[in-house]
Amino acid sequence: MKLSVKLCLVALALYAGAALFGEVQYRVAQARDVTAVYNTVSLDARYLPPMAKAADGTRYILGTDNLGRSVALRLVQGARIAFHVGIVTSLIAIPLGVVLGLLGGYFGGKVDSLVVWLCATVASMPGLLFILAISLVVGQGLLGIYLGIGFTTWVGVCRTIRAEVMKHANRAYVHAAKTLGYSHLRIMFRHILPNVAHVILIQFSIRFPSAVSTEVFISFLGIGVQGEPSWGVMINNARMRLWQGVWWEMTFTTIAIFVLVLVFNHLADYLRDRLDPALRCER
Repeated sequence: MKLSVKLCLVALALYAGAALFGEVQYRVAQARDVTAVYNTVSLDARYLPPMAKAADGTRYILGTDNLGRSVALRLVQGARIAFHVGIVTSLIAIPLGVVLGLLGGYFGGKVDSLVVWLCATVASMPGLLFILAISLVVGQGLLGIYLGIGFTTWVGVCRTIRAEVMKHANRAYVHAAKTLGYSHLRIMFRHILPNVAHVILIQFSIRFPSAVSTEVFISFLGIGVQGEPSWGVMINNARMRLWQGVWWEMTFTTIAIFVLVLVFNHLADYLRDRLDPALRCER
């Protein structure tokens, strides 16, 4: 395994650990019905730079924002929200895309035409407007983001799975399964699906950072999560204070997003090189 891949896995483990810690912190504050420490206002500690100490002796590693809240703790909560969005939207989009891709690629004909029509219809809708419409129906917050991103990003998964299934549908092992009298569902899900599972894993590693970036953009516009320190909310809050020399909140938030997207993109390339049969044959 390459050193760069090992570093990516270490970085991913750190992000996952931060997200888990943030989830525990969030749930404990909810259970106790108190204001979470990352949302606690301390006007005496406003605009502290990285590694500065407050009057009470508390050291803020990444500084504080305009309300004296710890940037480090808010970044951890941003990681929690990012993992929520990446995982939940993938659990919506990937199964939907896989099932439709299997049906279209295996049966062909009218079923495939219907699947292609659905893909074209959803792909023609502006994703941001679709997410906004869902948010207006279900209310602002993570639920609207989950549904909006999940129901607009399955098209790429469906098209990729459909193309792979079409290649496998006429292979010898599929014809042998049909000869033995296996049902269509068994052939699709027990014979073809394991042979295209690598595509699902690659699609997840591609979709995750894409979903996070979309959530950041939506929250930056004020449509997404409310009252919680999403990375998009933090950037929106920090941008107005750059001219005052308060650079750390914007800088550290941008770095956190950049590193997470870079890690997943690099892992997606690695998984494609290792798992794609066509690329393995070329080597």
